[in-house]
Amino acid sequence: MLQAEYVKDFLAFGVKQARAAAFAGLFLFLIFASSHIQIPGMTRYDFLFIAAILIQIVMLLLKLETIDEAKTILLFHIIGLILEIYKTSPTIGSWAYPEPGYLKIFSVPLYSGFMYASIGSYIAAAWKLLQIKITNPPAYLHSVILCALVYLNFFTNHFVYDFRVFLIALIFILYRKTWVEFTPRQKTYRMPLSLGFILIACFVWIAENIGTFYGAWQYPSQIHAWTIVSFYKITSWFLMVIISFIIVAYLKHVKASRRS
Repeated sequence: MLQAEYVKDFLAFGVKQARAAAFAGLFLFLIFASSHIQIPGMTRYDFLFIAAILIQIVMLLLKLETIDEAKTILLFHIIGLILEIYKTSPTIGSWAYPEPGYLKIFSVPLYSGFMYASIGSYIAAAWKLLQIKITNPPAYLHSVILCALVYLNFFTNHFVYDFRVFLIALIFILYRKTWVEFTPRQKTYRMPLSLGFILIACFVWIAENIGTFYGAWQYPSQIHAWTIVSFYKITSWFLMVIISFIIVAYLKHVKASRRS
């Protein structure tokens, strides 16, 4: 009987995870579909941006997403777009968008911000669906400072020392006593929050491999033929997940404070 309850919890967890990742999954499907379908008079990059906007509108109309969650997605879109503009600049050239498009800022298609927004969307939705609670979190000030240092390192690591190893170590130290509690049905489970960061980063890395395989963007090593994205990129996504989590947690905290 107890085993049956665990199975039900596991299935409920899977269903709610899928619901939380709805926008990310649909966006990944768009990347796949856009590599096989051509719309007359519209470039692939422009199609992805317009389609992502339409998905957001439909999710709002169907109440699959709240206005607050949509605002969170917009915030992540802006944060990601700024980083994309910097990383794809001629001076840096970390990756590129080789296809044409009208809806671009410099060489960056506007749809690219939704890749970062997908992470924020997932975290915000999972927080609500799984009734997530954080126990023994570090002080908000410490988290905000950490968030700023991580984001800054994404920009400075091309010119000065890349501090990501130290930042990752700091994350594990800062969150060593922090646990995430989630409730798929009635029973509450928990795991170390840092482990959650790692798992999300790994899934994003898998999605990134799918995206580059279908040519949504391109790393220098993939110009002549597709190759698997470096495992080292998992550390980048780990740090980006931290930023996403801290922002979502802060927004949830602010909203709760206003209610009280």
